[in-house]
Amino acid sequence: MNGEPETTDHGAFRPDLVRGMTERRMSRRQLLRGGAAVGGAAAITALLSACSIQGSVASQAEDPVDWTAYWRDAKKTETLNFANWPLYIDSSHGKSESIALFEQATGIRVDYQPVIQDNANFYATVSPILRAHGATGYDIVVMTNGWELTEMIKNGFVAELDHSRLPNFAANASDAVKSPNYDPGNKHSLVWQTGFTGIAYNPKYIDREITSWEDLRDPAFKGRVGMYSDNTEIGAAALLAIGIDPGSSTPKDWRKAQAWLQKQRPLVAGYYDQSYINRLENGDTWITQAWSGDVFQAQQSGFPHLEFITPKEGQMTWHDNMMIPRQAENPMAALSWMDFYYTPKIAGIVEDYVNYVCPVPGAQDYVRNELDDAAVADSPLVFPSAEVLSNSHEFPVFRNYDEYAEWNSLFNAVIQS
Repeated sequence: MNGEPETTDHGAFRPDLVRGMTERRMSRRQLLRGGAAVGGAAAITALLSACSIQGSVASQAEDPVDWTAYWRDAKKTETLNFANWPLYIDSSHGKSESIALFEQATGIRVDYQPVIQDNANFYATVSPILRAHGATGYDIVVMTNGWELTEMIKNGFVAELDHSRLPNFAANASDAVKSPNYDPGNKHSLVWQTGFTGIAYNPKYIDREITSWEDLRDPAFKGRVGMYSDNTEIGAAALLAIGIDPGSSTPKDWRKAQAWLQKQRPLVAGYYDQSYINRLENGDTWITQAWSGDVFQAQQSGFPHLEFITPKEGQMTWHDNMMIPRQAENPMAALSWMDFYYTPKIAGIVEDYVNYVCPVPGAQDYVRNELDDAAVADSPLVFPSAEVLSNSHEFPVFRNYDEYAEWNSLFNAVIQS
């Protein structure tokens, strides 16, 4: 990342592995869903503070824009201000090859800022500015699908995209990132990276095949089961376990999922943030909820025996999304980057570093043949099969704050009891 120091030389270690061993993306995933996580009291306070001003200034959703005219009249500029999460783009010695190639191809200078630490606090920072029709200073922001992203769209805080200027997305994007339930038609967002939530286990301690979310309730693993402290994740897993698609679930379903988790609770060693992966590695837990990217990094950095599986009932998929704030000063530059990114070469360069699920399937051949990195190219945790993608589910999209609060209340009660 621009301005971010690298800890090692390319010739000595692969930077993604060093990052995996040292960082574990604590800043990236620990508070991924902000106020929904235990320990996220500050994030809840920040989010409620942001919501409390809704009556003071009219929402931009009440002030519609002719987006066809907006994009027709938009001027090309030579600057792009890009806000993203830490450790989330290719970089070597503080430089990003993908950004350098974009600058060379377009003449647009990129100010890349890894300033987003969690969704709730970032939303609380920018929403008052956007609600007052002000500019945040960012032309692209990256946010995870969830309550805050839904609010950004619903309140009219982000631009509708001109897909006529995004031919590479149309041609190269995976079907798995087209028209998600939180933004039908990709009207406001394009996926930056995707990740899976499934099950990981340590075969040193478990000598049978793991296939189901129900394996997290096996009495044989009592005291060795890890679960997330993120209530969005545990609620969704329990819904899958009882045969309900989280994306179309109802509050009645949520209460059934809570009951499943309450029965499981005596077996659980703890509800963890990203430290769960360390506990799996050292044997404190034997089986756990897990993010695919974390397990891939662990496999590549000294723990190749760890297994990640997609349960037969399905796994969850989350997406980090690029969006253009409505008052962006350089919207044409933002669209140019989005389209540039959705090419196999550029997506491949980024993917070879970040190791999440790539939104451009064609990047697999580029990573294998041009970057000579079979470990990434052949990993089903980076380039999953069509079968895995078909068994991956979206998180619910809350229709209003009351639904969001009800979900939090139900599943926080499990974690905190």
